[in-house]
Amino acid sequence: MARRGPMTQTKRKREQAKQEKRKAKAERRALRKEQKARRAEQLQDSGEDPDLIGIRSGPQRPRIG
Repeated sequence: MARRGPMTQTKRKREQAKQEKRKAKAERRALRKEQKARRAEQLQDSGEDPDLIGIRSGPQRPRIG
């Protein structure tokens, strides 16, 4: 059976880049989760229904996006 050669430098760099990308993505996810929790907490503190924020009586403008 043939043995595999040593890991090349390019492959090592590629693997490190993947790890860094995974780490950055996990950090972004954690930050987003924290922001969502903080925003939900603020809405509960204000006593306003989050589904009704920005709605006024009468006909509504169409939502874009």
